[in-house]
Amino acid sequence: MAPRPAQVNMKALDDSLLGRFWADALGWHLYRPGATCYVGPAGGFVWPDPVVLGINVVAVPEPKPAAKNRVHLDLATASLEHQAELVARLRALGATPARVGQGDVPWTVLADPEGNEFCVREPREGGRDTGPVAAVVVDCDDPRAMARFWAGATDCTPHEVNDEWAELRSVRGSGPCLTFRRVPGATAAPGDRLHLDLLPHPGDDQRAEVARLRGLGATDLDVGQGDVPWACLTDPEGHAFCVLAPS
Repeated sequence: MAPRPAQVNMKALDDSLLGRFWADALGWHLYRPGATCYVGPAGGFVWPDPVVLGINVVAVPEPKPAAKNRVHLDLATASLEHQAELVARLRALGATPARVGQGDVPWTVLADPEGNEFCVREPREGGRDTGPVAAVVVDCDDPRAMARFWAGATDCTPHEVNDEWAELRSVRGSGPCLTFRRVPGATAAPGDRLHLDLLPHPGDDQRAEVARLRGLGATDLDVGQGDVPWACLTDPEGHAFCVLAPS
């Protein structure tokens, strides 16, 4: 079985500070199970969470570059009143308005304390059972091609696909959508502070899974990671992701 997206990996100068922001933003809890901070639902550390995508915040020495991330989170809201209340609460937590050329849109674009852009969506029918994170959104040149790759790479299936955007959802019917949005020139953009980590199912062979992903068009990525138990790859448009060791 194809691996599942297990978490969003987020780089930070101050992992504790950024982890606390996202825990408060999502109404979740901040855990430190090891060298990194993990943001997940309250009630005790559970990994991988059976429903939602957690956020693994990893400390790095470099600040975010000025360029917009190609990967961002969309937060879900239940009503226009909830959207306004959430935006106000996020700004009180340290989020700031962000201009990314969005024009007149019904969603609100903000940046977290380290400058990572994210959106607070207007209420949408399809976003009511995703949890607080409605979608992981990826800028790309070709949404159709990205949908083909990621549908083959993961346990997600396409729901809507056209020339401007593509939306995939886990076969389990839970957790956020994986959305690919056409942004001309996206493949020429610099690296991102966010990426997906994929987790093979227990008993599956990680090396065989990595080889299968290469066959789909993934490419090995060397970021100086050295000898680690996960594999770093990029999709056909250069978005980084990791394949973790089976839990």
